[in-house]
Amino acid sequence: MDASISPDRIREASQTIDPVFLHTPQFTCEPLSARLGVTTVLKVESINPIRSFKGRGTDYLLHRLAAGDPTHRNNQDIVCASAGNFGQGMAFACRKARRSLTVFAARTANPLKVQRMRDLGADVHLDGDDFDEAKDAAKSHAREHKKLYVEDGHLGAIAEGAGTIALELLETEHNLDALFVPLGNGSLANGIGTWLKHIASSTRLIAVCAQDAPSMELSWKAARPIAAPSTTIADGIAVRVPVPQAVELMRAAIDEVMLVTDQEMRDAMRWLFTDAGIASEPSAAAGVAAIAKRREQFGNKRVATVVTGGNLTEEQIREWLY
Repeated sequence: MDASISPDRIREASQTIDPVFLHTPQFTCEPLSARLGVTTVLKVESINPIRSFKGRGTDYLLHRLAAGDPTHRNNQDIVCASAGNFGQGMAFACRKARRSLTVFAARTANPLKVQRMRDLGADVHLDGDDFDEAKDAAKSHAREHKKLYVEDGHLGAIAEGAGTIALELLETEHNLDALFVPLGNGSLANGIGTWLKHIASSTRLIAVCAQDAPSMELSWKAARPIAAPSTTIADGIAVRVPVPQAVELMRAAIDEVMLVTDQEMRDAMRWLFTDAGIASEPSAAAGVAAIAKRREQFGNKRVATVVTGGNLTEEQIREWLY
């Protein structure tokens, strides 16, 4: 299995992914549209057992692994690294497939996400000061114990599962001028971008990075991986070291990459909560923050964004939503 992304496999994924992750709410949020001055469609990916979009890609990945060599991939223990949401998706899918999973997360990882990964059956190791250090530990563990290492942003099946979001969105939204999506390791943006270019090439895909974690924006501009410091509160897009395969695919899938600040994401979180009743993570609100930043350009347009997850601790809810 490689990093390539196929529209045919995105369509297959839409028919094979666990229904609990499919056909998520999508609607024009009138109060938010009035606030922003831009007609804004929300695709809400936090109403499922893991409260994020990651279950689409991980479920399809396990489906593809099960369809492969049964003497190797179908029985091999799996290792991954995660800031929390990808690990929950992997844990949910591995539990269903009866596959053993070990997840490495940073010592600073969101404790709610860590506990949920454990509740879903994953063996979770806290190692490293950030996600990329946890990833290094996961790779070493996989090599030492001869386990299958799975990397978000590297395997095409994960992006193809995420691409089903665009497939669903465009079934009813035929006249979108732009779609804003958070850009972390790249699976979401590359999967969605592949489907947009296949079905609705006139819809502009704008990927959104945190200003305090700009590595993917720098990499997109340079057309090569560029590491950069990451200090953002948005752990879902807090990439310090890009995945080379994801960077290679971004040039064809994404029309533009832009930056938003942590404060702009906090403001957008409050707007989503007040105007749509949605408790979102900072990275999940990045698209709304970007729309607000570009409101003059898109004032007479119709746009959409993906609210990618809502795993917040009680302390974060008190600090960021009120």
